[in-house]
Amino acid sequence: MLVVPPAQAGDLAALVAGRTAATPGIAGLAVVVATRDRVVRAEAYGAAVLDPPRPLRADTPLRVASISKAVVAVAVMRLVEAGKLDLDSDVARWLGRPLRAPAHPEVPITLRQLLSHTAGIEDGPGYRFPLGTDLIASLTPGHWSGAAPGTRFSYANLNYGIVATIMEAATGERFDRLMTRLVLAPLRLDAGYNWQGASDAALASAATLYRKGRDETAWNPAGPWIAQVDDLKGQRPACPVASDAGCDLAAYRPGTNGSLFSPQGGLRISALGLAKIGRLLLRGGEVDGVRLLSRRSVETLLTPVWRGDGPSGETYKGEMRCYGAGLQCLSGSGGDTPVAGARWWGHLGEAYGLLAGLWVDCAHGRVLVYAITGTADDPARAPHVSAWSGVEEAVLADLAATPLAARRPRR
Repeated sequence: MLVVPPAQAGDLAALVAGRTAATPGIAGLAVVVATRDRVVRAEAYGAAVLDPPRPLRADTPLRVASISKAVVAVAVMRLVEAGKLDLDSDVARWLGRPLRAPAHPEVPITLRQLLSHTAGIEDGPGYRFPLGTDLIASLTPGHWSGAAPGTRFSYANLNYGIVATIMEAATGERFDRLMTRLVLAPLRLDAGYNWQGASDAALASAATLYRKGRDETAWNPAGPWIAQVDDLKGQRPACPVASDAGCDLAAYRPGTNGSLFSPQGGLRISALGLAKIGRLLLRGGEVDGVRLLSRRSVETLLTPVWRGDGPSGETYKGEMRCYGAGLQCLSGSGGDTPVAGARWWGHLGEAYGLLAGLWVDCAHGRVLVYAITGTADDPARAPHVSAWSGVEEAVLADLAATPLAARRPRR
């Protein structure tokens, strides 16, 4: 077995430069370590944008992929506390029509199942539906695993498009605006789903995601970096949603297609912003004088809904063996645990060249955040001991070794 030696403080610059076995180079890397009360480490290396060159910072917003799901779960719990939603009722209550697995029409589907990927949903033919589409009416037999709801874990982005649709139906508000009102604005985070709600200044400072190759099937470590997402050049996207015909969001009826603003992966936020979300969870729902959730709601988020592997779930390439109502949990051993003994809560992010994570370590009272904006080679080829990439193992080993005392941020 190939073994990755634990990273030591100061190794991150070498990692980004490609001077380790883990990677031939990284476009950019931002990391944050925080305690309940403060940020103790905030560093960034490499570029936010390569042309024209601009350095990455810990406060640079970027697309954080599936970490977006964890922030959606926080908003859902706010709606539960307000009496607008219920984790264990039949979601037909809000949709106004049944949502049923074709093979199990008698079994109701709940929000808790959707949030925890145990509803029997699969991405199948796709999980993003364009403007003008009715999401629920567009589901096909290929979107169902065949398992009875509540019996099997099957990670699917589509679950969160459905969750967003339910949130809209329960409130009458568009998903992107809901997320700003419920989470981002109260926490004073300049962020947004598909850039909606984020300021022009945030957009102008955005990071681009890169690969050395056109996509994940064509790596060329010796070739140029190729922009994958958010090569914006300071310009706001003409249309923030998938659309086959026009972009008339004023005509959109909330509760019909919550996938529009990418609830599964479209949040643009900085590493420091993610650390504040982590501190919110670590502190039981309050951070920097703002109480967003009750302690009971945070306990709900930090409670496993599913554990296991083999026939009880797919484990997403071995990286997931424990999942709650919107947050991933590490089992402490095996493929889903990149640092020995880690029993952390949070979520991975992986898309368009990004490798990222938001992790809350309740046992040691700390939050660990990293965002890699592109690797020069397929990260799966690097030596690694868990199901995670060797790049992520090296970064997290370095962060986990951080003393929980203030050190000067490096940006």
